[in-house]
Parts: sequence; C-alpha cells; structure tokens
Amino acid sequence: MSARTYFRFFTHSLMLPILESGEETLVGGQAVMEGVMMRAPHSYCVAVRRANGEFVTEEMPLARMSEQYPIFKYPVFRGVGTLFQAMKLGIKALQFSTNAAMQDLPQETGKDGKVKELPKELPGWAMAANLVLMLGSFLFLYKWLPLYLAGRLGKLYPAFAGNVANNVADGVIRIGIFLLFMVLISRMKDIHRVFEYHGAEHKVVYNFESGRPVTVANAQSFTTFHPRCGTSFLMLLMIVSLVIYPFVPVHSFLAKFAIRLALLPVVVGVCYELIRFAAKKPGFFMRVLTAPGLWLQRITTKPPSDDQAATAIRALEGAMTLEKAQGGELVIA
Repeated sequence: MSARTYFRFFTHSLMLPILESGEETLVGGQAVMEGVMMRAPHSYCVAVRRANGEFVTEEMPLARMSEQYPIFKYPVFRGVGTLFQAMKLGIKALQFSTNAAMQDLPQETGKDGKVKELPKELPGWAMAANLVLMLGSFLFLYKWLPLYLAGRLGKLYPAFAGNVANNVADGVIRIGIFLLFMVLISRMKDIHRVFEYHGAEHKVVYNFESGRPVTVANAQSFTTFHPRCGTSFLMLLMIVSLVIYPFVPVHSFLAKFAIRLALLPVVVGVCYELIRFAAKKPGFFMRVLTAPGLWLQRITTKPPSDDQAATAIRALEGAMTLEKAQGGELVIA
C-alpha cells in the first residue's frame, strides 16, 4: 500500500465526525474516498466511482443500536449509541472505498524489471494502526493540547489562572485548533474532492427530503449546507463543552484531563438531545444551534460535479432498495 493511500485513509478517518450525519431515524450519509455512503433507517449503501467511471457498491442491512440494545432508547444514552454506530459504519464505508481506490493504483516495477504485486485490500495492521492513531490524534489535538496551552497561558497571565477563565481559554483554544486544522486540510487536493462528495451527499439528501424526484438536475438545485451534518454536531459539542467544563471543580492538569474523558459520553448525549429537540421544533432555536456548523460547512462542503451527484444518488438508490426489501418505512422523522 502506498504512503499516499494510507495518508488519505488516515486523514479521512480524522474527519469522520465532520463528514458523518449521526441521526439514526433520518436518511443521511457520509463522503468517502471517491464516493458516498448513504444510510436509511435499516440499510446502507456505499457507492464508489472507479477510475474507469464504473460504480462499485456495497449494500448491507443495518440494525439500529436502540433495537439491539434497549438502553440506547433512553435520552442521552441514545446519542452515545448512535454516534458509536455512525463512527463504526463510517470506518467500514471508508475501508471499502479505500480498497476500491487501491484497485486503480498504477503498477510498480522493481529494480529487477519485474512488476510488483500490490495489495488489493487494506491490510489488517493498517486498520489497527489507523484506529490507534486516530484516537491518539483526537485526544492530543482536542483534549491534551488545548488544556496544556491554557495552563501555560494561566502561568503567563494571572487573569487566566482562575478555574473559570482557564477552562474558558481551554475551550476557545480547542475551537481555534479545530478551525485551523480544517482550513489547512481543506487546501489539500484529495481532501477538496472529499468535500465535493460531501456537498453531493447533502444535495441529494435535500433532494430526497423535498419529495421531488431524485435526479442529478434536481439535486444540483439545492445548497450544500445542511443543518443535520456532523460538522454542526461537532461544533455544538465544542461549544457545550466550553459551557460545562468551567463549572467542574477540579484544578490539576491530570484531573481536568481525566474529567474531560469521563464527561465526553455525557456531553455527546446532551448535544444529541439538543439537536433532536431542535429538529422536532424548527425555528429560532434550531437556527441558533446549527448556525456555527453551517458557517463551517463553507469549508467542509464544496459544489460537486454532476458525476459526484450521480454517485451520491446511486448510493441512496442502493440503500432505499434494500430498505424497501426489508419492509422499512421510508419516512423522514
């Protein structure tokens, strides 16, 4: 496997919370490498466009976490379960798209003149290493580093040494790191294409929700900014964390770091409930909750080509066909 392929896989993995919509009762999806994954309540389909223009797809049934484990039917818990399943499915879809991309890698010739046999699938060690690196990068960038920098700031400027001020500084630094990361990574050519597929996914979901026939022309008439996006959820997660952490009465670096890890499932569950409530009562509250994420989608979504929109439609058709075969209700909650 080439270093570039693995790097693309790793950077895509880091962006899974941004590219994935995490509501289990709605049609949603995720951009993957040269394709889109679309999800219905009980089915999903990944469609990837090969270099020769052909589609390769993977469709499978998908049981809800709340149906498998009753505890995830309850408030707060259901948010944790839904996000866990979304991330698990996202990694699986990304692995499928990476394997498809590896089929199109050019052949390499060794010094002896013989053609090297390239792997056709992502090896198991690469998946394991990626999961470790992804988790480590998340903890370092969004937990350890902001807390460390806020602590240094408190030592340099006494005004930031207090518990509330220091925790607020930590939250602001965290958001700053996240925004800087997104701006820098968006300048990469490969990531720009992912953001185009992200835009295609949003346009097709909008098209489906409108009730109009899902076609490339109809999908292209919609915006790429969608309130039910992982970008909006992640921004809300950071904002809610900024509000909650200053009221936790711990002061040492290790205690603060530990409490952030312990409270992460709670914060995820609370944010899920806020978005769920806002989605059922659209209006000013929904606009306020989703506004930061919609602003950020100016970076994380780009206008797609017709071919990219067609790829998203193919993924939606695959998910819907399997959903219908299972007797699922094709409804938007």
